[in-house]
Amino acid sequence: MARTRASDYDDKREALLAVAARLFAARGFDRTSTADIAAKAGVAKALLYHYYPSKSALLYDIIREHLAYVADALAAADDPSAPPERHLYQLVRATLIAYRDADALHKVQLNELGKLGENEQREVRSLEREIVEIMARAVRRVNPRLFGGDSSLLKPATMSLFGVMNWAYLWFRDGGKLSREDYARFATRLFIDGVARLKEAEEPAADVRLTEAEAEKA
Repeated sequence: MARTRASDYDDKREALLAVAARLFAARGFDRTSTADIAAKAGVAKALLYHYYPSKSALLYDIIREHLAYVADALAAADDPSAPPERHLYQLVRATLIAYRDADALHKVQLNELGKLGENEQREVRSLEREIVEIMARAVRRVNPRLFGGDSSLLKPATMSLFGVMNWAYLWFRDGGKLSREDYARFATRLFIDGVARLKEAEEPAADVRLTEAEAEKA
């Protein structure tokens, strides 16, 4: 007779993922053992293995579920019928809200993805591409002259915007002077105003171009 899944199966699994994410974020994946996770979660190792056969399986679910949540949030906020600036703001806001209470998950994604197997990395990278493509379409609308067609600048611009958002977990704190919506407006305006001043940008501006000696020092 097949075993039935306990009604609290998903709750227990989510609790284990949350504990593992906090430990991986604080100690690193390699320095965290399954015994550490079980002890912190207050469960027997046997129960942990009932849900996850390995530490890598835990890591995969942490990263995959975090990125799937962000991708769903962006898909829901994606409105190409909105004015370009509003469209981009809505996506930046959705991203930052999706990151709320997910600092550990986000840190694990940024720092530990390379610990996954090739197939798992391929699946996670697919989710990352989905997220980037949604944002890139909005970035293109902000400056179609610069980012249209096969522009080589679209990806650097889009990834720069993600850089402004992705590392906010290092300093941003809810309850401070800036709300997430405030920061979304700030980041969007910062990006749009910067993009508005760009021209072809194949060569850096003269006042910021590094000499060969300076480049070597950098």
